[in-house]
Amino acid sequence: MSKAIVFNTYGGTDVLELVDTEPPVPGPGQVRLRVRAAGVQPFDNLFRDGSAARYAPATFPQRLGNEAAGIVDAVGPGVTDFAVGDELLGPVTLAAFAEHAVADTEQLVRRPEWLPWEEAGALSASGQTAHTALRELGVGAGDTVLIHAAAGGVGHLAAQIAIAWGARVIGTAGAGNHDFLRTLGAEPVTYGAGLAERVRELGGRVDAALDCVATPDSLDASAELVKDPDRVGTIAFSPLANERGVRRLGTSRSAERLAELLELGVRVSVQATYPLERTADACAAVEAGHVHGKVVITP
Repeated sequence: MSKAIVFNTYGGTDVLELVDTEPPVPGPGQVRLRVRAAGVQPFDNLFRDGSAARYAPATFPQRLGNEAAGIVDAVGPGVTDFAVGDELLGPVTLAAFAEHAVADTEQLVRRPEWLPWEEAGALSASGQTAHTALRELGVGAGDTVLIHAAAGGVGHLAAQIAIAWGARVIGTAGAGNHDFLRTLGAEPVTYGAGLAERVRELGGRVDAALDCVATPDSLDASAELVKDPDRVGTIAFSPLANERGVRRLGTSRSAERLAELLELGVRVSVQATYPLERTADACAAVEAGHVHGKVVITP
């Protein structure tokens, strides 16, 4: 048997249940991972409570979790690139919060020795979201990019990527996370009313803005500071952003993109880890907001 998190109705974190199931069987082009770590994303909460049902409806009983790292313990038909015992990381569609999960091999890469399991399990979805968004905004060497919620799961990865590409990063965060942003090489600025003026005080132009929260203050500041509206985008599911016509940035995932993140040496800041039986607590921590980096489940 294998343990997994499921939910049978939309609702709060209390709808999450730990159940015994048969281990999933990998199909053609898939491997089964014995999951060592899985990252928690804001989307997991939106999916669980029904907020994302319009875009991604659940099929009950529904599993949860979209990024993981683990050890291959079974391979599906036609798989030749990976074998039992390989240590891999990558996207795991709506199944990562479990002891075992299957994943498509075309999306997976090998875990480098320098990357701890907890970081490996929390990199693939958030890291590729950050990478995709920055590419869509055309961020490159010589640019200054404003990242809202730069200490968060996607934000702190986006800051590292942009800096590695030669950009200057200004990141919004609460005062308690300013030193953390400085360790990444970003210039911190406190979010909230008057944000645009505080950014101006740092000097220079702002070429692009990546918004991970889509609050009135972040949206107003981005519109005021960035000359080209096509270089302002958000990853947040926000009616307010939609009303204002702010560009919605999605995710394009591939093994090549994930491999580039590893080549850049991107690291995941792990705020806390939770065992599988405390998945509800892990999701509640993310739902409460103000997470420093990522929250990780370790089955």
